[in-house]
Amino acid sequence: MLDVGKWPVFALLPPEELRLIRQACVFGSAANEAIYVTVSDEVQPLCLSPKLKLEPKICHPPICILSSVSVDGEVYSWGHNGYSQLGNGTTNHGLTPALVSTNLIGKRVTEVACGSHHTIALTTEGEVYAWGYNNSGQVGSGSTANQPSPRRVSSCLQNKVVVNIACGQLCSMAVLDNGETYGWGYNCNGQLGLGNNGNQQTPCRIAALQGINIVQVACGYAHTLALTDEGFIYSWGANSYGQLGTGNKSNQAVPTLINMEKERMVEVAACHTSHTSVAKTQSGQVLMWGQCRGQAVAYPHLTHFTSTDDVFACFATPAVTWHLLSVDGDDYLTVAQSLKREFDSPEISDLKFLVDGKCIHVHKALLKIRCEHFRALLNETDEETIEIHQFSYLVYRAFLEYLYTDTINLPPEDAIGLLDLSTYYRESRLKRLCQETIKRGITEENAITLFSAAVKYEARDLEEFCFKFCVNHLTAVTQTQAFADMDHDLLKNFISKASRYGAFKN
Repeated sequence: MLDVGKWPVFALLPPEELRLIRQACVFGSAANEAIYVTVSDEVQPLCLSPKLKLEPKICHPPICILSSVSVDGEVYSWGHNGYSQLGNGTTNHGLTPALVSTNLIGKRVTEVACGSHHTIALTTEGEVYAWGYNNSGQVGSGSTANQPSPRRVSSCLQNKVVVNIACGQLCSMAVLDNGETYGWGYNCNGQLGLGNNGNQQTPCRIAALQGINIVQVACGYAHTLALTDEGFIYSWGANSYGQLGTGNKSNQAVPTLINMEKERMVEVAACHTSHTSVAKTQSGQVLMWGQCRGQAVAYPHLTHFTSTDDVFACFATPAVTWHLLSVDGDDYLTVAQSLKREFDSPEISDLKFLVDGKCIHVHKALLKIRCEHFRALLNETDEETIEIHQFSYLVYRAFLEYLYTDTINLPPEDAIGLLDLSTYYRESRLKRLCQETIKRGITEENAITLFSAAVKYEARDLEEFCFKFCVNHLTAVTQTQAFADMDHDLLKNFISKASRYGAFKN
């Protein structure tokens, strides 16, 4: 649960208003402006004026660009437009949200990233569009002329699928579905990771990350963080505040592995307005380094926070958000939150499952609504207790909890059992969630086990993902016990496919 009160711009809002906020974005050179969405889907802008008074409007003149994506994948922009960063084909400032339409009609945008004066957008097809200020090539058009409207970034990205994007102050980064990372734009601090300090007007692959599969990038003012599929973090670029986490203040023009001495990392965070770096571990611990309240922290430092957002609220300068905040209220509960609270609560339940000698309390009506299997089963029986023998308590509880929350919370090895259950009950969405959970938790040690499970349960997308991971980490994977114990026929097929994939070429 994120406490929006940590952000100074919200400090003067009355508590009853704070409890209604479910999403928020803090911006501005002094972090004194924000836009938030209430539980009733109302969008409210506010500004902290020099007289410490909250005004229900965006401050003027506008001092930054804002872009947002609607639920339909449309992009709206407003704010400063001196460099055409709003993508409307002009340099006129935008005082109200306006649809960015050129070249994006018919496209569904899933992610938007903003630099100081340029914007890039990612579509469902994995295409990247860019517009705005281009003095260093950050738009990726092959020139340094400003781009007044969205233009597809092609060059090396042509016919490739991008899955993640980020913007530094004057540079842009993209991660492909195969784990390759590309950068373009300003590079005088080495923030593109290319081993030099020359600006790039078109996307360039980071050769130093060859064989390393990146799943997420985050850009600070002039530095970059990259998270691998194994939970490691690489950093490069400017380092005057220790934001690379290397223990010194020397810039790095090539990716450098950060020695975290902690568990697996699942998220990295940085914002183009600051020199602060943040990471989150698999168990939920948050670490920070770089510029923290004006101090230089050269090594990752463990905090008491549970969210990466809180670091930016309390320690970044300026204290602006690095992505859209999702905020849960203290007292107000949505329907989804109410259902989540009542899961496995015996107080008002009317049915319990007995699994491995343990009880799980649920509600018949909800199970009938959420699952065809239970609709048929519960229409045929009035029993108040049902025994389950086919699945373990951990797996079955996770399944029932999913019906209440639409989420799963299991380590990848246990998610295999839930994948089996989702196949048996024909729960296609749950099956997809299990596959995503397994993907996030894959390691060299468990890759073959997960691959075997994907084949067994006919999870084709997961099978292909695990196979590619195994091939990319072939030496380490073939030395595991799971590989030695691999089913003979499956091993034969794996080797044959890996050979066709080119895994054994010199």
